[in-house]
Amino acid sequence: MRVGYLGPEGTFTEEALLTLFGPGAGVEGVPYMTVADCFAAVASGDVPQALVPMENSIEGSVPQTLDQLAFGPQGLVIRAEAIHPIRQHLIARHGVGIAQIQRIVTHPMVPAQCSHFLRRNLPDAEIVAATSNSEAVRIVCAHPEEAWAAIGPLRAADIYGAEVLAADIEDNPNNSTRFVLIGTEPVDATGPGRFRTSIICMLTRDRPGALLAILQEFALRAVNLTKLESRPAKTGLGRYLFFIDIEGSQERDLSVAAAIQAIEEQGLAHVVDLGSYPAGAPD
Repeated sequence: MRVGYLGPEGTFTEEALLTLFGPGAGVEGVPYMTVADCFAAVASGDVPQALVPMENSIEGSVPQTLDQLAFGPQGLVIRAEAIHPIRQHLIARHGVGIAQIQRIVTHPMVPAQCSHFLRRNLPDAEIVAATSNSEAVRIVCAHPEEAWAAIGPLRAADIYGAEVLAADIEDNPNNSTRFVLIGTEPVDATGPGRFRTSIICMLTRDRPGALLAILQEFALRAVNLTKLESRPAKTGLGRYLFFIDIEGSQERDLSVAAAIQAIEEQGLAHVVDLGSYPAGAPD
């Protein structure tokens, strides 16, 4: 089974993909270089589904994924989610010690997440940006004559035959990313277990209390929301749409289905149904 993911090889997205399907699942991961490429590949049938990052516990939502769900290819739904811990490691070629390191190659967002370790152990090392953590490890291993290191995931170290000099160097051990599996067919959300439902609400007209009226439909039915986020509707300043994640399944939990139906019937907003799917285990 071919499954796309945000590449290149060795990224946290690939780690999450392998964890989501488990060993022996017969999954062939197909890397794509952007979130938009992942969505386009599913829409065209190049792969039946793809895994992309949705939100990070420290940095917040991934705008590219939200925009693709709202404005990208039509008819795609969320089939599953995976919550994956983000563990950063200092990685170098075999034989290179921490005291030798002159340059650190990493994604631009990472140094701030590992600032305590870097200040304490490598205060004079030059920081050089790479397009991804996996690419950083590849660059380091491609320059055997240099005393360089990368910050990245274990998967990248395994792929490029590098050595972990220091493990778990992130400042916040609670850092995790929520990934979602997108596809064209909804999943069966009627069985046991925890489910989540995702929708987009596009206001039919701007009026006082419009958002409150939408939220009241859930509150009246004691339906819990796990996410509420606004994004520009791209139709003009001051116009927004709302991403809402809901505890429960539309197929199994009548209160969830009733709240969404009431929003549509009252003309409060146009609802884009992103599907009900198994909820990922909390990290």
